[in-house]
Amino acid sequence: MFIDLPEKRYYKIGEVAKAFGVNTSHIRFWEKEFDVLQPKKNKKGNRLFTQEDIKNLKLIYHLVKEKGYTLEGAKSKMKESPKNVKKNYDIISRLETIKEELLKIKSQIS
Repeated sequence: MFIDLPEKRYYKIGEVAKAFGVNTSHIRFWEKEFDVLQPKKNKKGNRLFTQEDIKNLKLIYHLVKEKGYTLEGAKSKMKESPKNVKKNYDIISRLETIKEELLKIKSQIS
């Protein structure tokens, strides 16, 4: 999944929800369910997501929405072999990026 977010230090929950195509309540729910999501909060209590949080959200989104895992299944998958899951997801992400670039080149040639 390609997430279109500008390079920033922190992202607001609305920006993150829009990038993933879900409601802000969905992001807050995942934050409660998954221990790896630990966004910082400002004085007002607004959530500020870091690049690491975005990576974890991408992984959760991939497992739950794209692979069809239940929340419990995704949690156990991330706990049993977190390095393997992240490594596999990184490989898939790189391959998807390469595919997008190749499709752009193909459309320019045609």
